[in-house]
Amino acid sequence: MNLLILGCGKTGSLVADVARERRHHVQTLRGAENADASALTSSFLAPFNCVIDFTTPSAIVPNAEACIRAGKGIVVGTTGWHEQLPRLRELVLSAKTGFLHGTNFSIGVNLFFETVRAAGAALKYDYSGQIFERHHAQKKDAPSGTALTLQKMVRDSSGQNEDIEIVSFREGDAVGMHEVVFNSPADRIYLCHDAKSRRGFAEGAIRGAEWLSGKSGFFEFRDIWREL
Repeated sequence: MNLLILGCGKTGSLVADVARERRHHVQTLRGAENADASALTSSFLAPFNCVIDFTTPSAIVPNAEACIRAGKGIVVGTTGWHEQLPRLRELVLSAKTGFLHGTNFSIGVNLFFETVRAAGAALKYDYSGQIFERHHAQKKDAPSGTALTLQKMVRDSSGQNEDIEIVSFREGDAVGMHEVVFNSPADRIYLCHDAKSRRGFAEGAIRGAEWLSGKSGFFEFRDIWREL
């Protein structure tokens, strides 16, 4: 595949490396080269099979709009933009192009999601819950998209109306740790996913792009990862 990677930060750069390892042709575009999606013209995008975005919350919407207009499939690993999700879904479905997004592209995290969804029933049995998340100091959004996904899963699985608390830490070069704790007077349930590197995110994004090839529709990674 001929892939365009938007964003050359730590994760974006690793995404490009993994894509090359999997024998894809790769071009990268830095944020300074693409202010307000100015570089993403239809003619520029024409050679690419798919675009992968690991930029910033403020950049994702114009980037996605440009790709949708050009009829290009896009994989979005950036978080912090999800209030725009309904509008982007409508644009994608109208244009009959492909869009794959996820708060986390790690297979391990998606297995963790399932564990937390099952454990969320604890709130029905006099447990209280909290989520703790740690990321590097440069991460733009807090809470993380992964933490917000966990929060919604606990609410939905427990049938509670109120969300459990999220506590966010931004420190050093932490890759990403998410902890979900359920406390009762009798015991504590402690669930944790600790990313040792960003490679799991990068591999999931590339496999997601391979999966999206030739498809149209609006997809979420946690719904399709078993098909990879």
